[in-house]
Amino acid sequence: MNAKLKPIPTLRTDEEAEDFVANADLTEYDLSQFKPVHFELEPKSASLNMRLPVALLDAVKARAKARGIPYTRYVRMVLETDVMQGMGAMGRKHP
Repeated sequence: MNAKLKPIPTLRTDEEAEDFVANADLTEYDLSQFKPVHFELEPKSASLNMRLPVALLDAVKARAKARGIPYTRYVRMVLETDVMQGMGAMGRKHP
């Protein structure tokens, strides 16, 4: 199909968005600008305080900014990813 894809319309309310998703054929729309979203559903009940070299903290902040997220969330994502990969290698499930 060589037809030009339609741009996503501006949806000003949740109701407009719900109606659009429920009734539109999304294959007709350009979704190339969409980015994956990670929802944090688990409550945070513990905190961590650490000291880092300034250069490392600056690099972490830059990586987080490039992803458009707060650096504390970026640090948590890096930790979660590493722990999950390690548990997968050990054949364990999420803690």
